[in-house]
This record gives sequence, C-alpha cells and structure tokens, in this order.
Amino acid sequence: MGGCIGITRARNASVDDTSGNSTRTNSGNSRKNHPLCHEVIRWKSDVPLTEGQLRSKRDEFWDTAPAFDGRKEIWDALRAGATAAEAQDYQLAQAILDGANISVPNGFLTECYDELGTRYQVPIYCLSYPINIVKEDSGRDSPADCSEPVDGGTEQTLKLRLSTTLGDVKLPVYSKDTIGIAKKKLQSQEGLEPSRQRWFFGGKLLGDKMHIEEAKVQPGYVIQVIVNPEKTDDSPAKTS
Repeated sequence: MGGCIGITRARNASVDDTSGNSTRTNSGNSRKNHPLCHEVIRWKSDVPLTEGQLRSKRDEFWDTAPAFDGRKEIWDALRAGATAAEAQDYQLAQAILDGANISVPNGFLTECYDELGTRYQVPIYCLSYPINIVKEDSGRDSPADCSEPVDGGTEQTLKLRLSTTLGDVKLPVYSKDTIGIAKKKLQSQEGLEPSRQRWFFGGKLLGDKMHIEEAKVQPGYVIQVIVNPEKTDDSPAKTS
C-alpha cells in the first residue's frame, strides 16, 4: 500500500506496511512486552488517497480481518486501540491492549501477540494518515446529487443490517434513489449521519452516486451497513 518514511523520533524498531494477518507461534506469552509507543508513524501512500478512500480502506480491513485468522475479540481490541492511539489518547489505547492481554514487542500495533502467542499485524494505513493525503472538496458534489429524483421509480423496502446493533431495519426507498439519498433517509429514521455509513452488498462497497436499482438487491436480501464511530477529531495526524 505504501512505504514507511519514518517515525517522529528514531527508534530501533521495524515497521511494515502489511495487509494485516495473524500467525500462530510457539512462544506463547513469553515474548517481552513494551508500552505502546507515543509516536506517529509517517508513511507515504503509493497511490494518493482522499480521506474518504482511506476510511473505506480501513473499514474494509477491520471488517474482513477477523474472518481469516485470529480471534475476533482481539481484532476488536486492536481496532479500538488503534482508534484511541490515533486520537493521541495513549492511556486509553494502552488500557485496551492490557485488558485484552495483547503484547506489543516493538511498541507498535504493526506487530502484536495475544496471550496464546498468535501474531496479529495491523497495516500502517489503519494507524495514521499518509503524508500525501488528498484533501477532499466538500463542494465537489452538486446539489442535484443529494436531491430527490424527479422520477422516483418504483417504491421498495430495503433490509439493512446495522453494525452498531447487528439488528435489521427496514428502509422505504425508490429505485431511482441514489445510495446517498438512501443514507439520508436512514439518518432520518435511525439518527445515523450519512458520513458515518458505509453500505456493502455482495461484498462490494455501494458508492453514494449509485442508484438503488443499479445495486440489484433482490427482495429479502440484506445490505450490510457499517457504522463508523463518531469522531472527535477528523484532521490528519501531524507529520512534522
């Protein structure tokens, strides 16, 4: 995904931009643990990303990583710890790791182990912003993109499964509605801001400008809605 440039101060630790995985080792919990490093990893993405693209990439990793290997509760703790560390709440991040018995030999979440000795790797893009992050133009979408279509098409009801509750909700929409419009309707119904919603169907992310009819959702099928946690600071980490 990108190359690591460095860290805010020199350190004898190797940081890999890995796609993330877990590996069973034979050392158990005998590996030495270090406190979580209070530093921002500086790296450059091979392909410049917008903040929205970076968030989507992170969501995809955290949502799929537990399905391959490792324990889901450890992945959940790593995600919470990474979020706290990026917000520079290192005390909370350390408490989360300690509570889950996660050891960090090099002080970075790029390489961690649970108490059974299983290795977990978190990619750099889940830990900090690249130095070449592309600023999004909040006004790039015209008002028409978010307005109701003149021809609404056929009325239908979508079945959505929210990651916050793991429960299903029904959302009345029209086939000509865009996903962006449907997100606003879900906001009115459930109080979830559109910017926090990521819709997936058939393993694919549904873009805001896609029309409902283009998603080809058959009756009875479920759209997965990943809800991002509310952010206290949406600005990129400082790299200098």
